[in-house]
Amino acid sequence: MTTSNASAAQGGAVAKAATWFDERTSVSGAVKEFGRKIFPDHWSFMLGEVALYSFIAILLSGTFLTFFFDPSMAHTEYHGSYVPLQGMEMSAAMASTLDISFDVRGGLLMRQVHHWAALLFVASIMLHMARVFFTGAFRKPRELNWIIGLVLWIIAMLEGFSGYSLPDDLLSGNGLRIVDGMIKGVPIVGTWISFLLFGGEFPGDAIVGRLYSLHIMILPALLIAFLALHMLLMVVHKHTQWPGPGKTESNVVGNPVLPVFAGKAAGFMFIVLGLIFLIASLFQINPIWNYGPYDPSPVSAGTQPDWYIGFGDGALRLIPPGLETSFGPVTVTWAILIPFLLMGIFVIGLFVYPFLESWITGDKREHHLLDRPRNAPFRTALGAAWINFYATMWAAASSDLIATHFHMAMEHVIHFLQFWLIGGSLIVFWVVKRWCISLQKHDRNTLLHGHESGRVIRLPHGEFQEVHVPLTEHEVYELQYENYVPVKPYLDENGKKKGKARAALSRWFFADRVESVTPSELEAAKHDHAELH
Repeated sequence: MTTSNASAAQGGAVAKAATWFDERTSVSGAVKEFGRKIFPDHWSFMLGEVALYSFIAILLSGTFLTFFFDPSMAHTEYHGSYVPLQGMEMSAAMASTLDISFDVRGGLLMRQVHHWAALLFVASIMLHMARVFFTGAFRKPRELNWIIGLVLWIIAMLEGFSGYSLPDDLLSGNGLRIVDGMIKGVPIVGTWISFLLFGGEFPGDAIVGRLYSLHIMILPALLIAFLALHMLLMVVHKHTQWPGPGKTESNVVGNPVLPVFAGKAAGFMFIVLGLIFLIASLFQINPIWNYGPYDPSPVSAGTQPDWYIGFGDGALRLIPPGLETSFGPVTVTWAILIPFLLMGIFVIGLFVYPFLESWITGDKREHHLLDRPRNAPFRTALGAAWINFYATMWAAASSDLIATHFHMAMEHVIHFLQFWLIGGSLIVFWVVKRWCISLQKHDRNTLLHGHESGRVIRLPHGEFQEVHVPLTEHEVYELQYENYVPVKPYLDENGKKKGKARAALSRWFFADRVESVTPSELEAAKHDHAELH
């Protein structure tokens, strides 16, 4: 204790302040423990970091914008710097957004930074989720973190949509009108929900203020809370890693948080922020002055919602017309309910998949090593089909632009996308699965024989053989994977066979999967071909 006090006394002001703070919080132990955490080094792990850093850009730019935005639908007359709209009646929200764009120093830059960062935020979340799915990083013990990531994705889309609707311009107003129509399509309660949301008949006079409260308080608070929980669980469970020499299920090979990983992360953060500001400086987005204030009578042509919301609009366009059923005084509009069902199946399927795969495969072990996507053909093919399903709905949201740009009939575009939504997803599933299996066969051949060198020699007895280049230790680890066996039915205490459906699904999951090379096969191959290496 004497030595510690003497050292503190001899230190500078920073050392004294740090000692004072640590003596009252004991934070040094937590910092020391966290600083020892090891993080592996791979480019795919940076997708989650991009989401975090774009969220920082959203918070910084959004804080700036809140000082100048007026979330009111009160009518006013515009007298700002943008001459074409001077004297036009509009809401205070629209007028304040124009003032931010043309009269506040740096306002337009901050608006565009906010919008571009929001797009990047959702995109990086989705790419990060795809990486987690295709590599099996959602398996035990990370099922809860997978669910948290999906909740973050949904909140991010709601956050983007609520912010997109705040300027009360023609484009955002039409988007809200579509949402209002979908809500009213819900039988019995739809109209009441719409009146509650908009404060009366659409568009009402309260929706912008309510969306503003969601956008700057409730949804950001939920995002921050779930992000913190997501990162806490990542630290608790330790980071996943790709297979390689010295990497096992019980260790992590990489760099400690302090100082290596933290230094790299800080540098990467400034790169991401710099790119966002560069894009916002050079590329215009959401020019609301071209659309004008919202008016229920006109509908802007050739405009689509932000890409991450487009799948909902596309689902509405792909439903055939005239799907209605009357039950007395109540008319059920299936053209609204079926898109809700499709989007629900798409999202709920993502939530339950980790538990479904664990049940089908019977795999209850903890996994800290990642799968190469090719080594789980069924999962990879299903993920590709899932992406095709989403992308087809997203493309349908631009069906009018596709038709005009490529001089095609609108009906032809819709009919093709209707087929591709289901038939295309099945085709993608089959092609990707066969592709993964072919890659597995190639890996197995490479493990047993090495890389082809293109050099052919003649053996003493006259046989011609190609000389193969031996694999490195890292390549051997990378190309090997665990062999699984399908779940089999079992007999209960009464002698009745149970689990037949689960066994059938398990056989389907593992169907055509190429078995990995066993250690004995690998050792035999080394001896058999040693003279040719």
